[in-house]
Amino acid sequence: FVQLVLSGGASVQAGRSLRLTCAASGYTWITWSMAWFRQAPGMEREGFAGLDSTLSTTYADSVQGRFTISHDNAENTLDLQMNALRPEDTAIYYCAADEGDIATLNPSHYGYWGQGTQVTVSS
Repeated sequence: FVQLVLSGGASVQAGRSLRLTCAASGYTWITWSMAWFRQAPGMEREGFAGLDSTLSTTYADSVQGRFTISHDNAENTLDLQMNALRPEDTAIYYCAADEGDIATLNPSHYGYWGQGTQVTVSS
């Protein structure tokens, strides 16, 4: 079965960097799409970075130029490098995956989700 295991959440000060890793296992898809989502208290889940097996990427305006999504083929991980963090980036972060070549931020596309990890950015 498909399993996504997140690591890397932490509390950091504004302006600092943080890297999240999502270890993926159990899938046999030829084409795939993966994405990062986050949910702040009282807010809807927001998709902000997506990647597919053609290495096409998509980013929300809120993170464009600060965050980078990537896939490590050797380790089979989905990574998120977050730079210049802001207090408004505080949220629970999730990774998601499913079959198909579409780097979408639409949560309805994804049937597999990681457990979530807390990122807190203080000013």
